Amino acid sequence: MIIDGKQIAASLKAEVAQKVSEASAKRGRTPKLTVILVGEDPASQVYVRNKAKACEAVGIENETIFMSAETTESELLDTIARLNADPSVDGILVQLPVPRHINESKVIEAIAKDKDVDGFHPLNVAGLWQKTPHMAPCTPKGIMKLLSAAGVDPKGKRAVVIGRSKIVGLPVAKMLLDANATVTLCHTRTVDLPSVTRGAEILVVAAGVPKMVTGDMVSDGVVVIDVGMDRDPETGKLCGDVDFDTVAPKASAITPVPGGVGPMTIACLMENTLECFLAHFDGLGNL
Repeated sequence: MIIDGKQIAASLKAEVAQKVSEASAKRGRTPKLTVILVGEDPASQVYVRNKAKACEAVGIENETIFMSAETTESELLDTIARLNADPSVDGILVQLPVPRHINESKVIEAIAKDKDVDGFHPLNVAGLWQKTPHMAPCTPKGIMKLLSAAGVDPKGKRAVVIGRSKIVGLPVAKMLLDANATVTLCHTRTVDLPSVTRGAEILVVAAGVPKMVTGDMVSDGVVVIDVGMDRDPETGKLCGDVDFDTVAPKASAITPVPGGVGPMTIACLMENTLECFLAHFDGLGNL
């Protein structure tokens, strides 16, 4: 089974759009997301445009602030501080990566916890691990929704996560643990990685290495979530961290690239923005 992220994301966005319409009518204004883009990285520009389109689709007001690659760290932090203090802004997102002369950790920490729609703020990260109110990061949240939509219950299953980033690997491993899976967290340097992955019933790959997981590394019936977005070194076409052609015949369910995790990440961003909006008015949501 191909897990159609586009279709599942469209369903989630339709739900969000309905809730946005109802919430806006009740509270007298629409939710607002402000995205900051520093520099002119082509991939980042595409991501920002896609987020703006998603906002339009669900009825969320969207503002994009474009800043030059020469923007200083203090200028960026001042802009974030202004948005933190603006009651009309419900969510703030700084498109990563930022230029090297800017400290990424400082930027993430500068965004107010209750406007951190990405779920990267240290207090939101701590909330995930301590099971206290927090904003869930978009991609891991989307992965769990994809599994649910595919009818996959992680309870009692052996899950393997390849990748230990703060953005995907670590939080999705925690979410799978909270869903009562037995989780092995590994990475590209794990010794004899195929012996680990062949034991997986659920395999999440977020390593950033094109086609690193091949058919001989998985067992029949595995559910595969491919978080990668790479270029095939031979053809130049978009591909994931999973060699789809050799893994799909053995998988019971698998996400394609593109069209899998990516659309769900943006749909969850819309949901997070709505939750921030509701929290500002009502103390609702999971903040």
